[in-house]
Amino acid sequence: MVAYIFPGQGAQYVGMGKDFYDNSSAARKVFNKADALLGFAISKLCFEGPQDLLARTDKAQLAILVTSVASLEAFRQKNSDIKADFTAGLSLGEYSALVAAGALSFEDSLNLVKKRAGIMRGVSEKNPGKMLAVIGLDAAIIDKLCGEAGIEVANRNCPGQLVVTGRKEDIDKFYALASKEGAKRLIELEVSGAFHSRLMEEARLRLAEELKDIHFKLPSTISVVSNVTARPFSSTDEIRNNLALQVRSSVLWEDSMRYMLSFGVKSFFEIGPGKVLKGLARKIDSGLQVVSIEKMEDINLVAGNH
Repeated sequence: MVAYIFPGQGAQYVGMGKDFYDNSSAARKVFNKADALLGFAISKLCFEGPQDLLARTDKAQLAILVTSVASLEAFRQKNSDIKADFTAGLSLGEYSALVAAGALSFEDSLNLVKKRAGIMRGVSEKNPGKMLAVIGLDAAIIDKLCGEAGIEVANRNCPGQLVVTGRKEDIDKFYALASKEGAKRLIELEVSGAFHSRLMEEARLRLAEELKDIHFKLPSTISVVSNVTARPFSSTDEIRNNLALQVRSSVLWEDSMRYMLSFGVKSFFEIGPGKVLKGLARKIDSGLQVVSIEKMEDINLVAGNH
């Protein structure tokens, strides 16, 4: 069994997708369509930066979505026989996963992510916060310290790596507590707010309104695993509900991966910028086969090996 997995915000870098644009007509079509629909050259931002603008929430989310879908189309153009049984995406990556499964059109995903990113950026400016990756500290200790500091767990990524989220002063309090408890590393993430926390409740409500008018289809042959439940979506209403809930809920990535593994998924393709998900997968199960697809040579290697 095969799963396509898609990265989330933070995976962006200047130059992403350029190799696909130059060498794949299918990928080029995606970038050109996105430029036309958005009314500005998202392709230029992906390929040339600048990095500070690319990292901004309202631009990063669109750039990663477009690059991920372009990477997917380049992959399918060369490897049309490798069909996914499951798709999943880390936070923002869930939109790419829904597009890949045929549950959401690319046009609607662009429109939705543009609104989602704008809403999240606006709410972040009203309720400032930040996010912190915690490496090498037991999950039970992290949960206890979150309670003491008044923050929440944003991502349960893999054993030994969780991300916490909350108000800046509360994250600073957690930092001191976690350092004292012996955390190996504490890394502040390059995001503009306390995503996946109660500070995003307004964003959830506003996004729920936007989702009401979007047409979703429940795929018949591909299961899309939800971040919120770590189980496949079972109805279009659940897709709408969970996409809204996702902005203020924990991302259950480790549980999502384990769910797919329990159904016999042997091959994972990480499609889009970076190799973050490959690194997380190896910590979940060191024997996992994960192929990152972010350059044409990656696609050609897959094509040559099967």
